[in-house]
Amino acid sequence: MEFFVNKQSIVRRIWGKSDTILFVFAGASAEFALNKAVDWLYFTGRLPADPLGRLFTTVMYAREIVFSEKTKAEAAIDRITSIHQAIESARGYNIPDWAYRDVLFMLIHYSLAAYELLERKLSDAEKDDLYDVFLRMGTRMGLKELPPTFREWLPVRDQHLHDDLQKSEYTEDLYRQYRKHLGATRFKILKESQKLVVPPHVSKLLGLSRAKWITPLLAAYKLGRVIRLDEVIKAAILPPEYKKQIKELDKFPA
Repeated sequence: MEFFVNKQSIVRRIWGKSDTILFVFAGASAEFALNKAVDWLYFTGRLPADPLGRLFTTVMYAREIVFSEKTKAEAAIDRITSIHQAIESARGYNIPDWAYRDVLFMLIHYSLAAYELLERKLSDAEKDDLYDVFLRMGTRMGLKELPPTFREWLPVRDQHLHDDLQKSEYTEDLYRQYRKHLGATRFKILKESQKLVVPPHVSKLLGLSRAKWITPLLAAYKLGRVIRLDEVIKAAILPPEYKKQIKELDKFPA
């Protein structure tokens, strides 16, 4: 059986742990809020009504692709394309290509940043492997102007950050929604977690200060994984409605 992502790929290690996915989720929630095309997500009303669910859906689609057999993965990618085409039809014009690339670029960046934060640095070959998976995903979606290699992607990603992000009324509203849906304590944990994985430009736009208390907490969490306390810690900080879903994300538990 042929899989979309090779069973030995580092991408399966990255997307096979709920810990890593949660940091992908945290970083993406920050960058989503700044994207100049975020109004598209407001058009359906789903994002402001359920920002955590909307982001979690995006993450779950990516994860489904990573672990599916090739034809099923391609069907999932085609389903994503079809959903967006329906939204474009309803609104009467197309989502810009750069906005699609931005979401793909987010998944690449936060996959790398989250894994290196929690586990270890990736080798150049592993970075190439990571990039190749998302390049094939983007190509299947019909995205244009995708750099052919990880090395060539880096300056393009940086340019996208400076061209496509801005703090707006949508940013302010989304952060209000994050706080409303998470509660004050979990919202603080989210913001502190974002500081550990977002690029400097994102941090600057959001006015995030340097990470403080989250750093020793992260160290304690890593130790907790060794002595099997990580499940207790996650149970204490995660929204109850997502605990079961997040637990099921662990194909490679610590």
